[in-house]
Amino acid sequence: MATYTHGHHETVLRSHSTRTIANSAEYLRPHLVSGARLLDVGAGPGSITVDFAGVVGHVTATEIDENALSLSHALATSRGLTNLDFRVEDVHSLSFADDSFDIVHAHQVLQHVGDPVQALREMRRVTVPGGVVAARDADYAGFAWFPMLPELDTWLDLYRRAARANGGEPDAGRRLLAWARAAGFDDVTATGSAWTYATPEDRAWWGGMWADRILESALARQLVDGGMATGADLRAISEAWTRWADDGDGWYLVPHGEIIARA
Repeated sequence: MATYTHGHHETVLRSHSTRTIANSAEYLRPHLVSGARLLDVGAGPGSITVDFAGVVGHVTATEIDENALSLSHALATSRGLTNLDFRVEDVHSLSFADDSFDIVHAHQVLQHVGDPVQALREMRRVTVPGGVVAARDADYAGFAWFPMLPELDTWLDLYRRAARANGGEPDAGRRLLAWARAAGFDDVTATGSAWTYATPEDRAWWGGMWADRILESALARQLVDGGMATGADLRAISEAWTRWADDGDGWYLVPHGEIIARA
């Protein structure tokens, strides 16, 4: 069982709560049919989850513990949605019966689990024959930015080291097709998409979020407690994020791998 690198600090939720079908699951949209039963693995704060609930028949949201699950539950309640239920689950060993769902979805989940191939096997097991298993994950080794500030190179190296120390694979996007094939899928469509931050507003949001997150989140504690960085190192990275956000030439690309795998 891997440890979730980001944690659930406000600086993390600030980012994750902006995710929607449009910006994070557009590749799945053609398969979101009325009446479908959808399992959302690792629902996080639930912003994609509640979007799904407005399109399909029923959504089951899962998270690794009650605290994490309460985030999506609270959002669904605030929206007055009734076609959802919520379960604490381990994706490596789901408690659902075979063939329980028409669609099983995981966004930014497989990069954090201890055995992504086993996770995909379980996602396939609980999907009806001919149903869809969908996954999208960032690929940190493919991140690109300008200006090329050395502190951001340090940030990326530290993040990848921390994620691997936690049992995850931060360069997951490029591996999704291989993992799906290893899990036994033989009908897989692999695509890619990206988030890009280049407007003043987008830079202020992304850079400001990371300027805070590198100082205040679970990642920050792990880096210092594990001896990978000092507080001074993290402050220098935070200041670099602010400089990047303030630079009119600033541009940032976050690439993602995506798969639609038929059960």
